[in-house]
Amino acid sequence: MKKVLFTGAGIAIITPFDADNKVNFKKLGEIIDHQIENGTDAIIICGTTGEGATLDHEEHTEAIRFTVEHTAGRVPVIAGTGSNDTNYAVILSNEAEKAGVDGLLMVTPYYNKTSQNGLIRHYSYIAERVSAPIILYNVPSRTGVNILPETYYELSKLDRIVATKEASGDISQIAATIALCGDALTVYSGNDDQVTAIMSLGGKGVISVLSHVAPRVAHDMAASFLAGDPARSAKLQLEWFDVCKALFADVNPIPVKEAMNMMGWDVGECRLPLAPMPAAKREVLRAALGNHGLI
Repeated sequence: MKKVLFTGAGIAIITPFDADNKVNFKKLGEIIDHQIENGTDAIIICGTTGEGATLDHEEHTEAIRFTVEHTAGRVPVIAGTGSNDTNYAVILSNEAEKAGVDGLLMVTPYYNKTSQNGLIRHYSYIAERVSAPIILYNVPSRTGVNILPETYYELSKLDRIVATKEASGDISQIAATIALCGDALTVYSGNDDQVTAIMSLGGKGVISVLSHVAPRVAHDMAASFLAGDPARSAKLQLEWFDVCKALFADVNPIPVKEAMNMMGWDVGECRLPLAPMPAAKREVLRAALGNHGLI
């Protein structure tokens, strides 16, 4: 049985910026503390929601180091270290390991893309050169690459590859993956609107955006299912469906940063090429947050 890095709801945490568009480490620490105090089960730093794509190498590694040090073992820390450059993914992963992370989040190669065989070779190469457990990250809407169930099966044979964050949105494909891989691959939902559905197939939780605005809800949605109360999980899933959808009314993480600013967190804007939300989408987000008394 492979190590399960966490069960429940881990936050795909934003990277807050100050007025000069620099990483605001003080604010990042405040967010980490708030999340842990409200039940978040893991911190995932420098992923898609953390704008890892526009952090330079120094910022990326410093954000990882800061998060590990500030979290101080209270919950696991998982670092986004994937790249479309296989060698750079190894370099970044080794830096994260030196910082003391509990795991690595590895997105599929984007832009240059690859075949299914290329995915196996890419991840195998990385797995041979790191010591931390790897969570794969399948988000074809962003990368143009989809990990097929048969590819997951081959990758699940590697000791270092322990889990996947599944954001394909394809429930049938996820079911096939779980059927093939069993306990050799832990599956986390990568979409907040599919947590209960994926857990009903054997998933162990979610890597969440919702957690930024409702950490206790995100935790309870997953934890109640794990505790044998799927009805409560489904109830929370449906009650908070409007917020889950509103947080993706524009390109992630534009809406969640907007939501946090509406809630008074002052986390700054996203870096270009991400632009502020149009007024109409902002009002959809504001209404959803208002429906739950968040603003």
